[in-house]
Amino acid sequence: MAERARAMRKEPAVAFEPGCRACPRLAAFLRTVKQEYPAYHAAPVAPFGDEQARLLIVGLAPGMHGANASGRPFTGDYAGILLYETLHRFGFSNQATATHRGDGLELRDCCITNAVKCLPPENKPIGAEVRNCNRFLVVELGRMPAGSVILALGNVAHGAVLKALGLRAGDCKFGHGARHDLGDGRWLVDSYHCSRYNTQTRRLTTTMFHDVFRDIRALLTPKP
Repeated sequence: MAERARAMRKEPAVAFEPGCRACPRLAAFLRTVKQEYPAYHAAPVAPFGDEQARLLIVGLAPGMHGANASGRPFTGDYAGILLYETLHRFGFSNQATATHRGDGLELRDCCITNAVKCLPPENKPIGAEVRNCNRFLVVELGRMPAGSVILALGNVAHGAVLKALGLRAGDCKFGHGARHDLGDGRWLVDSYHCSRYNTQTRRLTTTMFHDVFRDIRALLTPKP
């Protein structure tokens, strides 16, 4: 599937580029943010975790005062509270909190990335920006072994995963808790994003999120 996706794109599939400036709107916005917050990372945010992990979590984009500030996905902002507590509960991390890059957090058999690696204005990337960043996701997905699981947090992440795999939107419809057999020994699992809005309005509850991770644990092929 990754090969099919690569053939469909004009840009070659490449690993993460810390100096990427492929999206003029995002590059300009990051320059402005860096001027206002000089101590912030304010640059593309790299995936975090084990490159050979059997669980890849795909979020939307870095948050202004979270990953954009810390330089690590879901670190230092509200969205990371439920995510990292859940990862720890289900054995995917060594601690339940993520506050900064030097906090000692380690992921186990898990990697976290975003559909868009740079902070977008109002946390809303446009279609061209999602497409530009998709070449990185192609590589990240290509590293995953058979028997692994991709967790898409939200519909944008879900669509980005499908595009990176060379699939059409109609092949797998997004739905919280939905499980999609990708036909190559891997699974795509969907969840509402663990954002402040979703958790405070209880669109996504702790119980709902934990149920998704119970399904993920059941899907993952036990290690030999």
